Amino acid sequence: MQFDQTFYAFVALVIFLGIVFWAGAHRKAGAALDSRADLIEKELAAARKLREDAEKLLADYKQKKLDAQTEAADIIASAQSQAKEFAADAAKKLSEAIVRRTNQAETKIAQAQDAAAKDVRNQAADLAIAAASHIIAGQKGNVKLIAESIAAVRSKTN
Repeated sequence: MQFDQTFYAFVALVIFLGIVFWAGAHRKAGAALDSRADLIEKELAAARKLREDAEKLLADYKQKKLDAQTEAADIIASAQSQAKEFAADAAKKLSEAIVRRTNQAETKIAQAQDAAAKDVRNQAADLAIAAASHIIAGQKGNVKLIAESIAAVRSKTN
């Protein structure tokens, strides 16, 4: 039986694997693989935790955005309501001012009419007195009666 190089290579490989197995390299390789698997598992857990935190943060920001939009809508609605109230109040005040000014104008017109009527009565009375004085002066009688009549007319017109 002739041994060739392949046989010697096979024997050397078996001896080498025996020494490696006897030295516990398989345990060290397994432990290294286990520690690497544990490290990867920890990194995956940390990545999951970071993702959950990011999702929570995103949800919080979405909620804050919705709250801000709701608050903005409330502010706009409030401002519109206040603007409508202000416009209604301004219209009411303007209407009241117009009514007040109209009443004042009507009062002034009524006072002016009364004053004009009084002036007309006074002028008519003065003219009547002057006419009566002129007529009576032409008759030259009852001077006392004329003076009393003139005084009575003047007292009634004032």
